[in-house]
Amino acid sequence: QVQLVESGGGSVQAGDSLRLSCVGPGRTFVLYAGWFRRAPGKEREFVAAINWSGGDTYYGDPAKGRFTISRDNAKSLMYLQMNDLKPDDTGVYYCATHRSSGSVTYTGSYDYWGQGTQVTVSS
Repeated sequence: QVQLVESGGGSVQAGDSLRLSCVGPGRTFVLYAGWFRRAPGKEREFVAAINWSGGDTYYGDPAKGRFTISRDNAKSLMYLQMNDLKPDDTGVYYCATHRSSGSVTYTGSYDYWGQGTQVTVSS
């Protein structure tokens, strides 16, 4: 069992920024890893994914142009820098490790998940 721990969430105003972090055991993020979120009353949705080298990234529509995913393999850390936050960005943000098969935008393609960190954006 791989334990992932997210941090960095909080309550902010629209237009503010937050940086989320996800840490796992050594060599956790050996392939793709990603961020998802669940807004109140909605399904979990894809936010961003990154490959081992960091040279290949994917973003969901809400994240494009505002969020940046990155990783530090030496520290087994993955980050999500979120700028210009909007009230629609409110939700619980999860990090997860990819199974090595399946679309990186699909929740079913991920095996290990963190417990999530709450992000609340007020207008």
